[in-house]
Amino acid sequence: MSDYIDLNCDLGEGLGAWSMGDDAAMLEIVTSVNVACGFHAGDPDIMAERAAQTLEKGIALGAHPSFRDLHGFGRRRIHGIPAQALKNLIIYQVGALQGIARSVGQSVSHVRAHGALGNMTDEDAEMAATLAQAVAAIDSDLTLMTMAGCAADEAAQAAELKVARQAFADRAYNDDGTLVSRSLPGAVLHDAQAATERVLRLAEEGMLETINGKRLRLDANVICVHGDTPAAVAMAASIREALEKRGIGVKPYTEHGPKP
Repeated sequence: MSDYIDLNCDLGEGLGAWSMGDDAAMLEIVTSVNVACGFHAGDPDIMAERAAQTLEKGIALGAHPSFRDLHGFGRRRIHGIPAQALKNLIIYQVGALQGIARSVGQSVSHVRAHGALGNMTDEDAEMAATLAQAVAAIDSDLTLMTMAGCAADEAAQAAELKVARQAFADRAYNDDGTLVSRSLPGAVLHDAQAATERVLRLAEEGMLETINGKRLRLDANVICVHGDTPAAVAMAASIREALEKRGIGVKPYTEHGPKP
């Protein structure tokens, strides 16, 4: 049984006058966030505001870099980017958030790749190594947030980075531990109660049920609720309340210490 859970959310995914999700409400619930850095969403004003808010509320701030894909919200797979160019793309985005965060007295504690970049670095060893090398080149004290046992997890360990292992409350899993493609039915969960029950099983038993009904063992102390879904706030609130009722602490992974 986990003695704590870090409740995590992707935030700052608006752009200019356009907003995505209810960031203000989520910031009252979650304990760590991954903030968009401008390539799939986000802009300097939003980044500065989220950095200041997380500092005020004691929430761990992470960078959420993606492919350069505003039109596709970073969810389109882009192949053929040379390793150095991909490394630069990641460094550019994380560095932007670091600079803005520093200007308001906050610091970036982790990196979690977004969308297709996240999926591809979770699956592909070469891309995962590039991601880990980019994070290490920026600051070897940064934590890489990723799914347990995936390519990015292994690459982070090889690069001697700290790792925060994450599971998703609102995404369906394949039997091999990968996420079900968003193009398939049932890939995204919208039922707050169902998501809460699966998170409790994961916290108490270390098990999660796949889309095919298989019991999958996952090593994760970070639970992510995507902020761009209609049920996000209700789901996050339900999960936090249920965890606390079971005596499971809800706090940033930074207070417990990421796993080596």
